[in-house]
Amino acid sequence: MENRIEIEQKSKETIVAKRITKQVDLRSAQQAAAKAAGKVGTLMRQQLHRSKRANEVTQHDIKLELDVRSQKLIEKSLRTTFPQVALLGEEGVAGDPDAEYRWVVDPIDGTVNFAYGIPHACISIALQRKASTPGPSTYADGYDTLVGVVNDPFCDELWTAILGQPARLNGKAIHVSRRTKLAEAVVSIGFAKTRKNLEATLPYFLQLVHQVRKIRIMGAAALALTYVATGRFDAYIERGIRLWDIAAGGLILECAGGEFWREAVDSNHTYRMISSNGLLRRRLHVPA
Repeated sequence: MENRIEIEQKSKETIVAKRITKQVDLRSAQQAAAKAAGKVGTLMRQQLHRSKRANEVTQHDIKLELDVRSQKLIEKSLRTTFPQVALLGEEGVAGDPDAEYRWVVDPIDGTVNFAYGIPHACISIALQRKASTPGPSTYADGYDTLVGVVNDPFCDELWTAILGQPARLNGKAIHVSRRTKLAEAVVSIGFAKTRKNLEATLPYFLQLVHQVRKIRIMGAAALALTYVATGRFDAYIERGIRLWDIAAGGLILECAGGEFWREAVDSNHTYRMISSNGLLRRRLHVPA
């Protein structure tokens, strides 16, 4: 049993941790996230055309050993600057899952592309804070995104955003497209990994393909969001997508003047979403 001195010491450490947490500097957080993403980006470039070991393979997905290694590398890098901030990632949780601040990480978004040697994949890192007053941008579990970083190591493109400031690509401010006609739009659509989601999305795909200029299925959600933010795409739709795929890219899109609508579909960080330039929203929907 713990004695009174040990309990008091832990209480003091908790108070100090909370004070430190409240002092997170968003510019420093963005720099730390970009640095961590850069480290994994270097690893991804080195490994793109090499054989890769899979930890898990399903019909529509692949989990690589490199996914786990990359998240550990990101965690180690971020903790050197922000040891008190928790981490929620595709490959697990580090720290207190109910902490005031947390990193939300997808160490390799577009794993199937990467596993097949297709150079369309990225690293996605967001910093979130528990909302004191939930608003329209608050996620279902009560967190707001404050910082977003998406790194495409194969195109040497780094997207960054801080809440309330312009989104940037390699340091230059970006903005969503201004296209208002669906017939002129390029829309990305994602097919989630379950049979139920595939069967629900296919009819909508067949309908939408006749209404837009082009549909693109790229296989990396964070990049699809940043492509909308940059005006390359006009919208991106997905029926079932996880928080770590969209937390960083969603903020980048909003800071670029776009609209990022999403709705939780379960308690396991899964959402249905429509991201767009904000001018096409009423003409798009996500399959129920």
